[in-house]
Amino acid sequence: MTKLPAVYIMASGRNGTLYTGVTSDLPSRVWQHREGLVEGFTKRYGCNRLVWFEQHETMESAILREKQIKAGNRKAKMKLIEAYNPRWRDMFEDIAQ
Repeated sequence: MTKLPAVYIMASGRNGTLYTGVTSDLPSRVWQHREGLVEGFTKRYGCNRLVWFEQHETMESAILREKQIKAGNRKAKMKLIEAYNPRWRDMFEDIAQ
């Protein structure tokens, strides 16, 4: 996977707690969340499953998209995930190199 800025959603499980983030290195960042190396929300709530991501050409566009997603309600986030990943499978293997 090419290292491009990305917006991503981590979940604790199907229909579980959601976390939306942005990064310039998606595989490394998701691995940190999965291993519990990131203190804070994802570790506290067990958000260790990558359920959605979207790559961007620039960090600026990724940050704008992250803000747009975070401004939305849970229903909108669920719809986004289910349109892309209806089984809520962990997509880490798809991006790991």
